[in-house]
Amino acid sequence: MDRDFLIDLFADFGPVTIRRMFSGFGISADGTNFALALRAGLFLRADEQTIPQFEAEGSKPFQYQTRAKTVTVNSYWQLPARLFDDSEELADWARAALAAAQRAAIRKRPKPRKAAKTVARKATSTKPVAKKTAPRKRVR
Repeated sequence: MDRDFLIDLFADFGPVTIRRMFSGFGISADGTNFALALRAGLFLRADEQTIPQFEAEGSKPFQYQTRAKTVTVNSYWQLPARLFDDSEELADWARAALAAAQRAAIRKRPKPRKAAKTVARKATSTKPVAKKTAPRKRVR
């Protein structure tokens, strides 16, 4: 799959950004990566809400081999082959994948720190400052 093919494929979805990634491309919209186009195929982001759709189509999660084992990435699932010929339905699946990626990004955001802990850390990390004294007068 080349860049132009992917742009055409997602035309009904809307504008996408395509960047080189691994052995293929990462596909994103609104700054959020929601699909991978690799040698093994086209994979969309999935979560607990969308995985049942992929399973119903007979799709499988993304897998790759290391020297020791096969790694399964359950957050990306293979696009059903029939969707390559139905751009409107592919756009619906792409919107669902983008929503799954956005939900994952929200869960991943760091929790804000409490102000009391930050103030306490700053107080303990400051170095003591020596007091300035007036110069001594010499007595002769």
